[in-house]
Amino acid sequence: MAKPSLLAFFSLLVASTLAADPDMLQDICVADLDSAVRVNGFACRPAAEATEADFFFRGLAKPGATNTTMGSLVTAANVEKIPGLNTLGVSMSRVDYAPGGLNPPHTHPRATEIVFVLDGTLDVGFITTANKLITKTIAKGDVFVFPRGLVHFQKNNGDVPAAALAAFNSQFPGTQSIAATLFAATPPVPDLVLSKAFQIGTRDVKKIKSRLAPKK
Repeated sequence: MAKPSLLAFFSLLVASTLAADPDMLQDICVADLDSAVRVNGFACRPAAEATEADFFFRGLAKPGATNTTMGSLVTAANVEKIPGLNTLGVSMSRVDYAPGGLNPPHTHPRATEIVFVLDGTLDVGFITTANKLITKTIAKGDVFVFPRGLVHFQKNNGDVPAAALAAFNSQFPGTQSIAATLFAATPPVPDLVLSKAFQIGTRDVKKIKSRLAPKK
């Protein structure tokens, strides 16, 4: 039998589908990811062409490689990976963390997030619009919620790897990493804007931009 905490996680996952994306108007609407038609979501392929592969994804079964700059890797299970999620208003991700790994401050503009710790411990937190930090250390089996649109983060301060499952009440929640959004945008945010906003010199702005620039 599943542990109560895991049952609670999936109960909240199901309940969350009532909150964000528009209601579906048919049984299924398998996303046509190649369609030139752009709507609020994806155009539907003919229902008769749907197969079990449109509703299946194995990508969360194994840990992701965490030898990244931040020491973490997010593996998404959204509508781009599971076309059958189109119009269903739900998705998931797996996040793996090396010891000391960070999922840096970011937001999901279209979804609330709820995480369930698979292994290890994480220091997590979000910041309200009143600039209050809500933070907690969570361990295996624990659940934590990040409200829609608020800046949040997770950090593995342990000396062993950690992993978590995240659920969203959107088929495509979107992610904006705060540092990359401001310092690696295309075209770039003007140096003087960032210099004044962060009260640092333009030389420091250029240095940060060079470190966050996409690798070619």
